[in-house]
Amino acid sequence: MSVTTLSAQRPITAQDGCQDPVLLNDWHVVGYSSDFASDKIHPVRLLERDLIVWRSANGDIHVWEDLCIHRGARLSRGWIKNDHVVCPYHGWEYDGGGRCTLMPAAPDETPMKKARAFPYQAVERYGFVWVCLGEPTADIPVFPQWDDPSFLKVHSGPYIYSANGFRSIENFIDASHFPFVHAGLNGVMDNPDRLEPYDVYEVDTGLCSSEIKVFQPWGDARGIPLMAFYTYHTFRPLVAYFSKRTQQADKSGNIVSDKSDIFATFFVCQPVDEKTTIARVCAAMNVNPHPDPKVVRDRADVVFNQDREIVESQRPERIPTELRYELHHRTDLMGQRYRSWLRAKGITYGVI
Repeated sequence: MSVTTLSAQRPITAQDGCQDPVLLNDWHVVGYSSDFASDKIHPVRLLERDLIVWRSANGDIHVWEDLCIHRGARLSRGWIKNDHVVCPYHGWEYDGGGRCTLMPAAPDETPMKKARAFPYQAVERYGFVWVCLGEPTADIPVFPQWDDPSFLKVHSGPYIYSANGFRSIENFIDASHFPFVHAGLNGVMDNPDRLEPYDVYEVDTGLCSSEIKVFQPWGDARGIPLMAFYTYHTFRPLVAYFSKRTQQADKSGNIVSDKSDIFATFFVCQPVDEKTTIARVCAAMNVNPHPDPKVVRDRADVVFNQDREIVESQRPERIPTELRYELHHRTDLMGQRYRSWLRAKGITYGVI
């Protein structure tokens, strides 16, 4: 794990984009660790703020405002030189702590104290790079299976949704769409599951459902029928997770094995703006033998692109947290509680 500390200064661009303190003071994923090679500056966008990500020679990750304090040029158009970020406009050089160490037009002068970049707190965890634009109010959520060596971990995505991040999370924690959006994989259109009543609890980690039972004709990368028992969690407004307990079944949905396996999915959304999201996934499974990771990714690509198409069709684009604005049913309880949870947190960005 590597961390960079927040600069005491605030960039002039701090009034751009999202001003919601709940989201600014939370952790958000901006990419996979593998996305960010050293010796290169990588531009990313989060909550309408333009940022850069770069990795120093010792492997530390840095996330800064995409801004040179001198004349406001984009550092993303610059380059890395001797483990320093070089501004493309006047060649000012910034070290890993964000301090300007050289002004080429005045090479013998010590740069002013205010000659600094604008770093944000950044952490690598679960193969993702996380950043907080404010002061984090909590640690990054726990991925329960990450440190368990009996689980194969597979990253999938990114999936770019022209859709609201909260809508994307709500879709992820919804089971009743399976027979229609994921027909032949997670459900059977001609024989959709009757969802039995379930409960949703508010716990220390967020929201958690009781088990929701569904039949899946192609329930995981093995391509076999499964009876699945989903437990959903929302860890953060834009981080969700499920743990799916599975038992092998026949084609009619009759359970044929007493043994249970676990397939878990950690789902994170990067809110580019109120109506654009980049979703990323890490799945963990303890089936033995482990399936080919490529097959796991291929199946995830199908499922999450099906989700993307339907979520992009939803209107209004921002999610209504006032429950009276849309119709709700008992089978929507997890999504209904999620909306009320967002409202209780006081979130104003990306919601109605």
